[in-house]
Amino acid sequence: MVKWFNLFGRQYLGFWSLGLMLFVLQEMPYMIMPLIKIKSNPIMNMKETSPLLNFFEKFLGISCVLVMCFIVKEDLPLFAMGRGVHRAGFVMAVLFLWAYYLGWLLYFRGYQRLWVMLGLLVAMPPLYYASIGLWRENPLLFILGIIFGIVHLLHVHGNLKDF
Repeated sequence: MVKWFNLFGRQYLGFWSLGLMLFVLQEMPYMIMPLIKIKSNPIMNMKETSPLLNFFEKFLGISCVLVMCFIVKEDLPLFAMGRGVHRAGFVMAVLFLWAYYLGWLLYFRGYQRLWVMLGLLVAMPPLYYASIGLWRENPLLFILGIIFGIVHLLHVHGNLKDF
C-alpha cells in the first residue's frame, strides 16, 4: 500500500493494489461470459429505461472502485483481517462475493429468475464494496457502496420490469 498525501483525518490518497485485485474478482463473470454459450442473456440485453439512473449508477460504481483503490487508511497494512466490525466487514465481503458467484453460476446454467438477477447479481456487488469499506475502515467507500446499491437495484429493476 502506498500513501501519497493526507486527505482528511487518517485517510490518505494512495494506492491499495489489493483493491484492484478485488475489483477484478468482482468483474470475473463478465470476463468469462464470452466463453460461455447461454441461450438467453437478459442482463446484457436490457432495455434502458432511465438515462438519469444509468448515469448515477455508472458514476457511483466507478466511484466505489476508485475510492477502494485510491483512498487508504494511514496505518493499515496491505492485508489485515481487522477486529470486531472490521473483521465482520471482511467476512461479509467474502460471503457477498461467493453469493455473487453463485448467482452467476445459476444465471449461466439458465436459471434467470428476476430474484436471482436482482438478489444475487445486482445487489451483491454494492454490498461487496460497502463491506470492503467497513473492513478497510473507509467510511466513504461504505457510504458510496450503500448508495450505489440502492441506485443499482432501482435502475436494473426498472430495466428488467418487463422480463
